[in-house]
Amino acid sequence: MSTSTSPAPQTEKKPKPNPQPWLIVGLGNPGKRFAGTRHNVGFEMIDTIADAEGIHMGSVSFKAQFGKGFIGDVPVMLAKPQTFMNASGESVGAIVSYYKIPLKQVLVVFDDLDLPFAKLRLLPKGGHGGHNGMRSIMNHLKGNRDFPRLRIGIGRPPGKMDPASFVLRAFNRQEREELDFTLHNGLEAVRILVLEGFDKSATFVNSAKPLTV
Repeated sequence: MSTSTSPAPQTEKKPKPNPQPWLIVGLGNPGKRFAGTRHNVGFEMIDTIADAEGIHMGSVSFKAQFGKGFIGDVPVMLAKPQTFMNASGESVGAIVSYYKIPLKQVLVVFDDLDLPFAKLRLLPKGGHGGHNGMRSIMNHLKGNRDFPRLRIGIGRPPGKMDPASFVLRAFNRQEREELDFTLHNGLEAVRILVLEGFDKSATFVNSAKPLTV
């Protein structure tokens, strides 16, 4: 006597929601005069991401060099505001408003005098720390500070050098080697942030070893 078994009911798989886009902004000053200076490491981080992920940065939108692409299956927008550092918020505020990007999906990358040279720090939110670009962004986001930021250490000015002059200095050869290593770590941190979340990325950043030359 054969017994027939009815097939198990199929459970419907819910479609995965589309991943929300990220806006990744690097701060700096436009023009050849400022290229390769300490104040422009945010721009360099964006260039590093764009090169690695094949994102074209040719268009100018929202007062920024702007590009769209993907990291994995997550859509990303990359921006380098062209307003000069002190007015960066004009560009960032316009992009956030136009695309309605949640602030937890907005990463700002900038130089930090208070971090040792070539050290990275990823924070979920915070103040501007005296950085004029970050001050401008917060002003244009109605004072909101709840967005992640990746700080890249540029060290302190030597002796009694004015910090404003120091941030516009270029790097020597050894510093450039260290910075290139740091940018590679920053790229990995951004990939982890976008694909696996803030906590995993922060763990990676905090355990990343500096380059020993």
